[in-house]
Amino acid sequence: MYQPSQPDRTKLPSSCCCGSCPPDGAWSRREFFTAAAAAAGTAPLATLALGSTVAGEDAPAQRRQRQQPIRKTLRVQPVFNCHIYKRQPETSWRVTGAIQDEQELRAEEDHIRRDLAEMKAAADFPIEILPLVTVENVEQAAAVAKGDQDVTLMYAARRNVPVLEALASGDHWKLMFVRHRSGPLYYMYIGAHTHFLRKRRDTFAQPGMDVHDIVVDKREDLLWRLRALAGLKNMLGKRIVAVGGAAGWGADGHEAPVRAQKNFRFDIRNVSYEELGQRIRRARENAALVKRCTAEADKYLSQPGVRLEVPREDVHKAFLLTEVFRDLLDEAQTDAITINLCMSTIMPVSGTTACLPLGILNDEGYLAFCESDFVVIPAAVLLHYICGKPVFFCNPSLPHEGIVTVSHCTAPRRMDGRTDEPVRIVTHYESDFGAAPKVDMRKGQEVTVVNADFSGRRWLGFTAEIADSPFFPICRTQLDLKIRGDWKRLLEEIRGFHWLLCYGDWLREMGYAVRKAGLDWLAIAPHQ
Repeated sequence: MYQPSQPDRTKLPSSCCCGSCPPDGAWSRREFFTAAAAAAGTAPLATLALGSTVAGEDAPAQRRQRQQPIRKTLRVQPVFNCHIYKRQPETSWRVTGAIQDEQELRAEEDHIRRDLAEMKAAADFPIEILPLVTVENVEQAAAVAKGDQDVTLMYAARRNVPVLEALASGDHWKLMFVRHRSGPLYYMYIGAHTHFLRKRRDTFAQPGMDVHDIVVDKREDLLWRLRALAGLKNMLGKRIVAVGGAAGWGADGHEAPVRAQKNFRFDIRNVSYEELGQRIRRARENAALVKRCTAEADKYLSQPGVRLEVPREDVHKAFLLTEVFRDLLDEAQTDAITINLCMSTIMPVSGTTACLPLGILNDEGYLAFCESDFVVIPAAVLLHYICGKPVFFCNPSLPHEGIVTVSHCTAPRRMDGRTDEPVRIVTHYESDFGAAPKVDMRKGQEVTVVNADFSGRRWLGFTAEIADSPFFPICRTQLDLKIRGDWKRLLEEIRGFHWLLCYGDWLREMGYAVRKAGLDWLAIAPHQ
């Protein structure tokens, strides 16, 4: 069901970039079924049963509501820690900081509510801000910490460390906001580091919080942290359909699916190629569905900026395969899919490649990746939910003189989430078969690039500018990137293989979320 964008909104032997194909690039029917079964048995993953949503008459099955892209709402509980000191003779009866009477306390509560309302209005991601609660003692704080919020946002006006520790005891993320010049000065502007984080020692001792969780004055600095946490909430526990089974690229990536389950609670649902083949055959026998997919493919090809360079029937087959993928998403009740053994294996089953279907799904807000590479898929999911846009899963080259080329045969067009970039529909490069998009992403566009290591310990990020969209004899969508930052250090620090790219600068959000996920983060930034 392709939806156009809104106004506002040469054949070679196998040089397979996925590392999954046999040396000669050819699989027999028995071989690919055997390989798919072997791949499906690499981890204790759930399997989707064969459905019949593409069988029989098209109208009742295919006109139902499709599974839509999923984006969970971040629940935030703001808490104001303040009380009024009582004057006592001949003693230090108050601690540094403003708000010295009930009127000032109520005024600051109103101030916080206005700030929260403005912050929510500025958010372009789903967020629910619960009513402000004011706490004065440990019992009140402990009750708040037992709530069902995702984030406790502490407005820390007082030096009541036991209260703040009680607020920070819950099983949720914590942020602290203090005022310097944005309103009445909070004591914890002075004491957050020494009293709260370090407990008056030289080493940090507050569980679950560090200096990056403290914000001074700026609502926008709270907002980007909340955006990062919203992305992390949506990544953790992600359900994803793995056609051909879950995998991990490279000699050191074979444990990646298990790590994705263990570290990020991924729910991976396997679908074998034998099952996929049955689904495709049922789809081909459904005359109404074939007719509708043909019409939708022709509509896609008639869009401005689309140039067809393969037989039209190959695109028709790609749209039929897209519908089969949608069925899998519907049945798994998720919006994420990946394809293992996605070159030679899928071709004899579908009569086309998965390149164009994956690109179409990404353009519509789903998460769709080839190669089933769980080394990088968790990072791709996180980046998608942080930026709110499609992510380009790609192969890197060797950085040199500040330039690096990235490429892949599947790519989204709607990289800014609204407008479609120009595209040539060509063949998948290694097979010279099927339909693949060569997307000409816009020159001069700032992008974020993320590189995940094989070991699942450290992710790296940098920003770049699209310098060119060439057409070398490599994977079809290609970008020459002008690296922002120390490209020589980048050259030394690269790990893993596949990279991820999206429009915009999201380094700070990614870094914050990655550390919260328990991984190390290295930003090759222009200004560090």
